[in-house]
Amino acid sequence: MPPPLDTAAVRRWCALGLEALRACSARMDAINVFPVADGDTGTNLCLTFEAAVAALPSGDAATGNTAAEEATAAEVLRGMARAALLGARGNSGTILAEYLRGMAQGLADGTESGGDGQALARALRCGASAAYAAVAHPVEGTMLTVAAAAADAAEAGGDPAAAAHEALAATPGRLAALARAGVVDAGGLGLTALLTALWAALGRPVPEEPATGAAVGASVTGCPVPAPGAAAPPADGPPQTPFPPQFEVMYLLEAGDPKAVDALRARLDPLGDSLVIGGGEGLWSVHVHVADAGAAVEAGLAAGRPYRIRITHLPTADHGTEEGSEAGTGERSRDGSGDDTGGSPARGARGGVHEAAVEPTAPGPTGRGRAVVAVVPGEGLAALCRRAGAGVLQVAEATRRDALVAAVRATGAAEVALLPNDTELHPVAARAADAVRAAGIRCAVIPTRAAVQGLAALAVHQPDRRFDEDVVTMTSAAGATRYGEVTVAERQSWTTAGVCQAGDVLGLVEGDVALIGNETVRVATDVLARMLAAGGELVTLVLGAEAPEGLAAALEHHVRSCHLAVDTVVYEGRQQEAQLLIGVE
Repeated sequence: MPPPLDTAAVRRWCALGLEALRACSARMDAINVFPVADGDTGTNLCLTFEAAVAALPSGDAATGNTAAEEATAAEVLRGMARAALLGARGNSGTILAEYLRGMAQGLADGTESGGDGQALARALRCGASAAYAAVAHPVEGTMLTVAAAAADAAEAGGDPAAAAHEALAATPGRLAALARAGVVDAGGLGLTALLTALWAALGRPVPEEPATGAAVGASVTGCPVPAPGAAAPPADGPPQTPFPPQFEVMYLLEAGDPKAVDALRARLDPLGDSLVIGGGEGLWSVHVHVADAGAAVEAGLAAGRPYRIRITHLPTADHGTEEGSEAGTGERSRDGSGDDTGGSPARGARGGVHEAAVEPTAPGPTGRGRAVVAVVPGEGLAALCRRAGAGVLQVAEATRRDALVAAVRATGAAEVALLPNDTELHPVAARAADAVRAAGIRCAVIPTRAAVQGLAALAVHQPDRRFDEDVVTMTSAAGATRYGEVTVAERQSWTTAGVCQAGDVLGLVEGDVALIGNETVRVATDVLARMLAAGGELVTLVLGAEAPEGLAAALEHHVRSCHLAVDTVVYEGRQQEAQLLIGVE
């Protein structure tokens, strides 16, 4: 009989769960294909659960020793759920926050008694129900399915962790996108890791690893990597919207009237997809993918007071098609908008169109060996990647799926790792990978979001390693690299750091404008200082074509003066868009 689901057990769960999520974060990012192949599910779940754990009353999360043991498990979970709501990241993070809120409610509704499993069963059922209720159009084959299976097992007196593993392994059979990629659901993998940690925190043996032949990624500790040749089940998913979503919109909403939130849900639903609204007691978290970000925010204004508004460009399914490329003339601004009405104010579209330059890193005609194809923004970076043995493709060419497919095929390799090096290119890279898998080429998209992450991934690439191990290692290296950028605003615009004017120097960290200044060296130094505040061992500086003279020397001096144990490497990237790219590993 397991120990009760009390405060001490919740604390043990937090410690074990956080460790488990961090261990498989890179794997989750690598297999993230639904609802959007943006390679951030693992990151979002980790950050959301970290926010929840940070809300624990003072004490030792690993041992359960604390001066605040008078707080019940329900009260502790309620505090965690609110913190997760405030810190939720992405679709999966918003669902996890609501799952925690449901668990807390389940414990609060009855007596805290876990010896007979009733407290656990009640918590898991209420968590699953809350998660389903938060999603406008629940889709099976996702973390929702895993939550329901665990609750069913707990109510039947069984092993919820084992049931979660079984449901996770079955997700490709319930969702076409997973079957095409040959992977399990990334969010389901994260929830399975948490449920396994919870079962361990209650003193129960955790499930054994799935048998050989289970769906790729079904193991919480295994290496989930896309595999070719998986047969897709019937298409399953939310209703399609008339206009493909281009933005992920998230905000917190203060609204005391639940009817106003219901009206908000009804108003947002036809605007896009991936709609999740969770919370209660006057505070709500809103997440949606839409074509019109302004309309989504206006809907929040009608329902209450939205704040912490976060709008992230989300490439549509049309990006990368020939039609979209012809309409856009092959050039896009940083946010892909291509006009003067919104998006990033950063200077210029991508560099001019270049012919694809792809060099095989494995024997060509035999279809043997392994290759890497990297998308790069400048000729200097292209030469650097070629010297490292990778095939390269310029950004302007990579917006077309067919160009990526041709680049992969040109390597002549049986196994190819694809580095998009830009969040906007993840969807087209995923479609290209699907296309070449159908031709028998094993292809994995490493979810790199910046060129410096691609360099980090390429540095650890080992062709003699097993393919799945190589992909996970490259994904981990990319995820461990923070990225920044210094560029110049080409128009007046609102940014996350305030209003900028044309000609202002912008310092970006992880894709968001963090600083606005008028002198490149000063802004670059401040950006680098912010990035190194969280630690680091290696700084990578990639100089753009318009980088001012002395920029690299000034930054190297700053690192030597303030961070003695940190090494610095400098490359001439010659990219047109950004004066400087920064990576911190």
